[in-house]
Amino acid sequence: MGKESIKLIANNKKAYHEYFIDEKYETGIELFGTEVKSIRMGKCSIKESFVRIDSKNEMYICGMNISPYEKGNIFNKDPLRVRKLLMHKEEIRRLNAKIAEKGYTLVPLQVYFKGSLVKVEIGLARGKKLYDKRDDIAKKDQRREVEREFKQTFR
Repeated sequence: MGKESIKLIANNKKAYHEYFIDEKYETGIELFGTEVKSIRMGKCSIKESFVRIDSKNEMYICGMNISPYEKGNIFNKDPLRVRKLLMHKEEIRRLNAKIAEKGYTLVPLQVYFKGSLVKVEIGLARGKKLYDKRDDIAKKDQRREVEREFKQTFR
């Protein structure tokens, strides 16, 4: 099997700030033609989106914004409609059990093309407390300061 090219469309950096990501999963997504064309143009946002599992063990992404395709006229769908994520039933059941018992949540991390298919990477995440966020910010600042000093010593 050949190596397929991956082209990143949307990234959810806020998720890494708000949550500890324990596991990552790749899922397909059910889209219409004009939505795929709009995604190819890079008009997709997952900043405010989340993943939900319903009672029939089907997974949906809510709040994902795909801007209407300019040349799509009557075929355009609602930009914020709920879209079905495609994953094996057994994996969905396993995720649902983890969410129910431990206080985990599912968060979309990125949307990308893998070959000609649109894929969504979701993460099994635990919420961060305020002090965890402060620690992360302090570590980033410290690393940035070290890099700045390192740069100045070699000038």
